Amino acid sequence: MRIAHIEDPSGIRTWAIQQPDGRLARAEGSPLDGPLRPAGAFVEPARWRPVVEPRALLCIGRNYAGHAKERNEDVPTEPVLFLKNPAAATGHLEAIRIPAVCEDEVDYEGELAVVIGRACRNVSREDALAHVLGYTIANDVSARVWQSQRGGSQWCRAKSFDTFAPLGPTLVTPDELPDPGALHIRTTLNGTVLQDCPTREMIFDVPTLIAFLSQDTTLLPGTVILTGTPEGVGWSRTPRKTLRPGDVVAVEIEGIGRLENPVLSPTP
Repeated sequence: MRIAHIEDPSGIRTWAIQQPDGRLARAEGSPLDGPLRPAGAFVEPARWRPVVEPRALLCIGRNYAGHAKERNEDVPTEPVLFLKNPAAATGHLEAIRIPAVCEDEVDYEGELAVVIGRACRNVSREDALAHVLGYTIANDVSARVWQSQRGGSQWCRAKSFDTFAPLGPTLVTPDELPDPGALHIRTTLNGTVLQDCPTREMIFDVPTLIAFLSQDTTLLPGTVILTGTPEGVGWSRTPRKTLRPGDVVAVEIEGIGRLENPVLSPTP
């Protein structure tokens, strides 16, 4: 099943089930509370919301060896965890806003995201995927100067500005994606491919990450795990590529779809 969270033309927020032809059928209930119930009528999305309102945004850094190398950092021996503010979440086709307090430093990071559907604690790697509600696409937007100089040695401030966590366009349930390690991530900026990598190159795969994060720690339904970005980020390129007003950045993952966001100036 492919689940969308949208606002209809009347401004009413609703869940919808994407059909094979791409149309959205209105649904009742909430995917976090049990199976959605089709409500019959098709609905046009006036606005795409984040696929879930995250209870927590747990993010993994340097989970691809190529990305660690391009940042001149060691490949980690255990997952590197940081957090994003859940209020940073935004949806497909919604604008990424360049913060007024940022320099020319805002970067993209295309990633596979995992949404937890059942509370888990101390789950084994073998049982980890049984707690997954579904998979979606994320862009871990990052302010690099804040990340390296202004965040007090922590990454969370640089990655928590409003609109810095696009999620979508749909949530794909595990029956359609039984192996999250057999996908492919591609990020484009204004149509130019800048990241292109299979998820099998993750250092720590999805079951390992869930088992690691749940060690003596409860992962609540609605927790979103960003699994790391592959090489090709803009800040590590020569010359650097940063997000600027007027740009369009898109992240595609096979089997899930395409998350696209325009880039705009700060909100007045």
